[in-house]
Amino acid sequence: MSVPTGAQGASAARRVLVVDDERALARMVGTYLTRAGYEVSQAHTGPDAVTCARDLDPEVIVLDLGLPGLDGIEVCRQVRLFSDCYILMLTARGDEIDRVIGLSVGADDYITKPFSARELVARVQAVLRRPRRADRPPGQAGPEQPPRDFGQLRIDSAAREVLLGGEPVPLTRTEFDILDVLSARPRLAYPRRRLVDEVWDTGWVGDERIVDVHVGHIRRKLGDDSTEPRYIETVRGVGYRMGKG
Repeated sequence: MSVPTGAQGASAARRVLVVDDERALARMVGTYLTRAGYEVSQAHTGPDAVTCARDLDPEVIVLDLGLPGLDGIEVCRQVRLFSDCYILMLTARGDEIDRVIGLSVGADDYITKPFSARELVARVQAVLRRPRRADRPPGQAGPEQPPRDFGQLRIDSAAREVLLGGEPVPLTRTEFDILDVLSARPRLAYPRRRLVDEVWDTGWVGDERIVDVHVGHIRRKLGDDSTEPRYIETVRGVGYRMGKG
């Protein structure tokens, strides 16, 4: 296995925390990420993962779900109380319920075991390439855009803030980005693949149904009924578009 071409030294300042109780696997993953130019730390238990995340402030956490002390889902839940870093979950093949729960408590993406180190490094690079929509130039969603109102829902792209009836809605970074994309062009029906390209990365490889999971979480936080949605409408055979509120 090899590091993707062009990764050497490209991200020397980016911090990654690898959390896995299989120390040999954690070392392997850490070695490949280090070769790719990342600053890598490791933790092997749930409590240590939370402590390291708080102390080291990583930009990405590669997080295994099966951990001693606290499982990966609880680690993710606790980390989300103080950090908006990207969280990439490692799950066993077929653990769909765990993946859904992990995404619901704030994970951004997942990769199933067994995986190649090359694939994992590519996934880390992909999340760190994700554009901050608030930093895009005028004419796109960004600081020059006024807040967008959809009934009681207000989306402020520049402040990265969502208010419902004047109260803040605690969206994860990925959830906000999806809502930001949809609300920027509210009558456009977005296929899942286009949402993946806009929010994750054009080079992202994985199950596009991850979009459905995140949309479900957004709807729940907005109190939106999927059968009669006000804010995110399902376009059958296509994907999603913004509702009128």
